[in-house]
Amino acid sequence: MSEKKAVILLSGGLDSATVVAMAKAQGYSCFSMSFDYGQRHRSELQAAERVARQLGVIEHKVIGINLDGIGGSALTDASIDVPQAPTTGIPVTYVPARNTVFLSLALGWAEVLGAQDIFIGVNAVDYSGYPDCRPEFVEAFERMANLATKMGVEGQSIRIQAPLQMMSKAEIVQAGSRLGVDYGLTVSCYLADADGRACGRCDSCRLRAAGFAAAGMVDPTRYQ
Repeated sequence: MSEKKAVILLSGGLDSATVVAMAKAQGYSCFSMSFDYGQRHRSELQAAERVARQLGVIEHKVIGINLDGIGGSALTDASIDVPQAPTTGIPVTYVPARNTVFLSLALGWAEVLGAQDIFIGVNAVDYSGYPDCRPEFVEAFERMANLATKMGVEGQSIRIQAPLQMMSKAEIVQAGSRLGVDYGLTVSCYLADADGRACGRCDSCRLRAAGFAAAGMVDPTRYQ
């Protein structure tokens, strides 16, 4: 196991799977973390476990958080419909403070492991417009992480790495394919069924399909 450790947020989707492969290619011992947060598309959790096995992570954790107790998102509140056509502004699939919560828990595990690097698959090019996917957010969280932790105070700088930040979806697919990611194991759909089959209409499905098309590659997504 490499002395260089990284905690990686792994949702089970295309982007986060690519990030695991990138971190591994950079020589990190990879520890992945997923969240059972009350999301309606829970088949992504099985996808995350498949990806973790395929890419050889050292340990994969699934942490339970009841964000459905807060609601406010189509992904955590069954009374709010997931849009199946493009919308303007920040969509109702935005989960309030989700990446802040996820990164905070990843930060805690990083301290336990002595890992100075946390990877997250946020993207600010081909994405849904979520505020917690922007470079400003990633930079602000990194500053906070170094102020709020024993590691940071003692001079072990913590880095929040977002390697997909300025890549198009096509570039992400191409990069992951070169690194051996099996995208057939991943689930991106917000309305995926229990078997991980996609709806083909939600924002996430549209972005994924467009990325594969632009990359000139076949999308292995299974549809309902």
